[in-house]
Amino acid sequence: MTQPQDPYRLGTTPPRTPEDTVSRGDVLRTLLWAVVVLSAVTNMAASYGGAHTWVHLASGVVTVLAAGALVVRGLRGRR
Repeated sequence: MTQPQDPYRLGTTPPRTPEDTVSRGDVLRTLLWAVVVLSAVTNMAASYGGAHTWVHLASGVVTVLAAGALVVRGLRGRR
């Protein structure tokens, strides 16, 4: 007779299914969205605070590049 497996036991873990794991694509998409939001907020704060032009340009370029990467990933994912 075998003992029922205790779900709170730390020694053994059940095998993971692909639905349980987080893929690299999910992590990358989340990081890209975070970069888009942070760089857009930085650009707005620079506008409100009267920062130098290079701050606006740098944050704008970062926003455009991250948003472009999200668009490219989205279009490639449809195929």
